[in-house]
Amino acid sequence: MNENLFSSFITPTMMGLPIVIIIIMFPSILFPSPNRLINNRLISIQQWLVQLTSKQMLSIHNQKGQTWALMLMSLILFIGSTNLLGLLPHSFTPTTQLSLNLGMAIPLWAGTVIVGFRHKTKASLAHFLPQGTPLLLIPMLVIIETISLFIQPMALAVRLTANITAGHLLIHLIGSATLALMNISTTTAMVTFIILILLTILEFAVALIQAYVFTLLVSLYLHDNT
Repeated sequence: MNENLFSSFITPTMMGLPIVIIIIMFPSILFPSPNRLINNRLISIQQWLVQLTSKQMLSIHNQKGQTWALMLMSLILFIGSTNLLGLLPHSFTPTTQLSLNLGMAIPLWAGTVIVGFRHKTKASLAHFLPQGTPLLLIPMLVIIETISLFIQPMALAVRLTANITAGHLLIHLIGSATLALMNISTTTAMVTFIILILLTILEFAVALIQAYVFTLLVSLYLHDNT
């Protein structure tokens, strides 16, 4: 019970060196490249899920937007697999680190904005000033729209960090409470354990949903700029 509540969010080290890069690269092992004429069931299911997700996510994009298909699919696979692996006991979840999430959100957001200013300059600039705006409100609206534009990558990163961190904290707290109640009240401990199982199932869903939401928002930013 004296364990630090946030100890699971500390970047792990080996011989004084951070091993977060190895942890980030580990999910790529779960998605091997098919090298057979007939794939096994696991790879077939993976390919079916990737095709289903890409078809749903890219249906709103034009030809320029569909060139981002590989980037978007790689993003959702990385975030989803990292979130799921983080639910294993004594594991580390890189997506609980705001620095990593900002490192993904800012370049992707900046890429969509640059694409918009390059291919749709007038439409991109028109977002800063809606048509029919009164003359006195023009400076204020330009400032507000500029702030809302630059806050988009922060919202992406903070949303993912907050949801994953909150889930891990709840699991840690309820798990610690279950262990503490084992010697006090077995019935209460069993009820708490059932709640812990249900929360773990919910966290599996949250891990996948947050990966989808992050990628979907990047896709929508891209759609607005292509």
